[in-house]
Amino acid sequence: MDQTQIDEIIESCAVCRLGLAKDNVPYIVPLSFGYDGENIYFHTALAGQKIEYLVANARVCLEFERNVRIIPHPSSPCSWSVAFQSVICFGEAAEITDPEEMVAALNSIMRHYSGREWKIAPSKLSALRTWRVRITAWHGKQSPAERSVE
Repeated sequence: MDQTQIDEIIESCAVCRLGLAKDNVPYIVPLSFGYDGENIYFHTALAGQKIEYLVANARVCLEFERNVRIIPHPSSPCSWSVAFQSVICFGEAAEITDPEEMVAALNSIMRHYSGREWKIAPSKLSALRTWRVRITAWHGKQSPAERSVE
């Protein structure tokens, strides 16, 4: 899958899933996000399980999927399949603490959902934490073309 297809999949998703690990225990959570072609941005509350995991281990995995549907087979349960397109990204999460960078990251998220930037009052920044995942590797995958039902 080429970069254009990867970008299209990421940009078309309403949520992504963030995979984390701490003390050999995995944790996955859906997120709203922003994307600039190289980085994924998200925000969190000031404290919580995501933060505990991010502080313990900044290495993360993100999953995006679209066009998911079941392809049933009328007579063979072992011939059922799933159609999909997906992207898996790997990277390191880092907290953004500079107020201007926080606003830029939050506007990346808002552009993804609303198509525009918003005026974000600096006083709102103290109520959340903002994060950047620098993508170090990504892989796109899609199911093969539908096969005929026999």
